[in-house]
Amino acid sequence: MINKKDNGETVVVSVASERAEAIGGVLIALFAALMAISQMVNGELEEEMMIAHNNVVSYSSWYQSKSIKESLKESELDYLSTLIESGIVKEENRPVIEQRIAIVKEKIVKYESEKTEILLGSEHVGKENWVQDIEGEMGIITGVKQWEKLTRTYDYATKKFDYALLFFQICIVLGAVCIIIYDSPVLQKGLIVLMIIFGISGTFLSIYGYTLAP
Repeated sequence: MINKKDNGETVVVSVASERAEAIGGVLIALFAALMAISQMVNGELEEEMMIAHNNVVSYSSWYQSKSIKESLKESELDYLSTLIESGIVKEENRPVIEQRIAIVKEKIVKYESEKTEILLGSEHVGKENWVQDIEGEMGIITGVKQWEKLTRTYDYATKKFDYALLFFQICIVLGAVCIIIYDSPVLQKGLIVLMIIFGISGTFLSIYGYTLAP
C-alpha cells in the first residue's frame, strides 16, 4: 500500500490504483494525439467539401447559361424557319436566311455539346467530344454530376470523423474520471477498458473516414 496526501488528508492508494492512473494518463495522451490528427484531417476534408459544393453551384450556373443561350438560338431558328415557310422572304433573300439557319443550327449543336460536357465532365464524354475549354485548355472540366458526387463523398467522410472525434472526447473524459477515482481500482479498470473500446472505435472511424475521402 502507498500513502497519498490530498488536501492535508492521508489517503491509502494501492499499487494497482497507481498503475491504473498511469495507464489512464498514457491512454489520454495517446487518444488526445489521435484526436488532434483527426481534427486536422477533418478540417481539410470539410474545406474540400465546401470547395466542391461551391463548384456545384458555379458549374450549375454555367450549365444554365448555356441552356439559356441554346433556347435563344432555338427560338431564332423557329423564327427564321417560319419566315421561309410563310413565304415572306423573297427568293433572292432566301440563301441569306438559309445560311443564317445553318449557322444557328451549328450553334445549337455546339451549346448542346458544351452542356453535356459541363454536366458530365470531360472525362466522361471522351476526347472526341471536348468542345468547352477553361482558360484555353481543353479536357479539364469536372462535371456538375462529378462535383455533386464529390460533395456527397466528402460529407459522408466528415460525418465519420465527427463520430470519431466524439468517441475520442468520451475516451478522454473517461480517462480523467479514471485518474480522479484513485480509491477504486476495480472501477478504474472498467474505465480503462471503456477508454480502449471508445479509443479504438474512434481510431477505426477516422481511418474509415480517411479511406472514403477522394
